[in-house]
Amino acid sequence: MWQRSLGGRHGALLLSSGNRSEAGAGHCPLPSSGPGENTVAKRVIQLGHSPDADDAFMFYALTQGKLDTAELQFQHVLEEIERLNRRAMRGELEVSAISVHAYAYVADRYALCEYGCSMGERYGPIIVARERMRPEQLHSRTIAVPGTMITAFLTLKLLLRVDFAYEIMPFDEILGAVSSGQVDAGLVIHEGQLSYVDAGLEKVIDLGQWWYEQAGLPLPLGANAIRKDLGSELMSRVAGCIRASIEYAIEHEDEALCYAQQYARGLALERTRQFVRMYVNEWTKGYGERGRQAVDELLRRAHAAGMVPRAVRPEFIA
Repeated sequence: MWQRSLGGRHGALLLSSGNRSEAGAGHCPLPSSGPGENTVAKRVIQLGHSPDADDAFMFYALTQGKLDTAELQFQHVLEEIERLNRRAMRGELEVSAISVHAYAYVADRYALCEYGCSMGERYGPIIVARERMRPEQLHSRTIAVPGTMITAFLTLKLLLRVDFAYEIMPFDEILGAVSSGQVDAGLVIHEGQLSYVDAGLEKVIDLGQWWYEQAGLPLPLGANAIRKDLGSELMSRVAGCIRASIEYAIEHEDEALCYAQQYARGLALERTRQFVRMYVNEWTKGYGERGRQAVDELLRRAHAAGMVPRAVRPEFIA
C-alpha cells in the first residue's frame, strides 16, 4: 500500500517490499536464510528514489517483489531528487538516489553504489526558451531551475561561470513557465528533454553535449548512495540487490516499462521507452573506469571553480 507523507506538493510516497521466493522470481546475490526464513527478523532498509519513469523502471523488481532479498526489507521512499539530495545531507535514508553534485556534500556519510547511475554521453539536461538564442545570452535572462543541488544546475554554472538570475520551481512546471513568459528560459530535466518540442519551445543548449565537448566524457547526473554506517558487508549486499533489480528490468523490459509508464507524466509508451533507454544504459550496469573518471572530473572542475565546498575523491561500493 502506498502512503503519502507530509511534505507539500511533491510529498514522499512509501512502499515496503520484502522477500519473495516463488518460482520465477529473481534473486539478489545474498545467502539463503535456510529453514525458517519466513520467521527471521527483518532488516528494514529505507531506499529513496524519484517518482520518474527511469527510476521506476530500475527499481521495478524490488518494489514488486520480484527478488529474493532474504531478511532485507526495502521501504521505498519516493520523492523528487532535490528533496532526496537535502535528506542525504542530513543522512536520513540508508540508501538514496542523489545528484552527483550533491555527493560533494555527503561523501563523508555515503559511498556511491556501483550500480544505477544516470549518465548520458553527448546528451543530458537542456536549456529551453520561447525563441532561439545563443548560450551567452543566458547571462542576462531569468532561468527557471528545478533545484540548486542537482547536477544539471552545477553544469549550468560551469557553463555560464558568472552569477545569473534564476527562479526555483517544480521541474514539471518549468515548460509551462517558459511558454507563458513567466521566465525567459528553463533548465529541463527528466522527460521534458523529449517533450519540450510539444510545447513549441527552442533548445538553447544541451548540457550533456557541452560537457562532452569540454571534457570528452559522459555527464554523470544521478547516482545511488549507500550510507557508510551500514558497514561494508551490508553495503555490498544492498548494492547487489540494486544490481539485480536493474538486471531484471533490462531483461524484462516490456514488463518493467509497463510499470514505469505510470510515472511518465503523459508520454506515450514508446516515448517512455526512449527516455528510459537514455538513462538506463551501460553506465547504469556499472560505472567502469570511464564512468568513474567522469564523476571525478566533474567534481574536480566544480571544486576548482569554487562551486563545491571541498575536493572529493569518489568512493564506490559494489
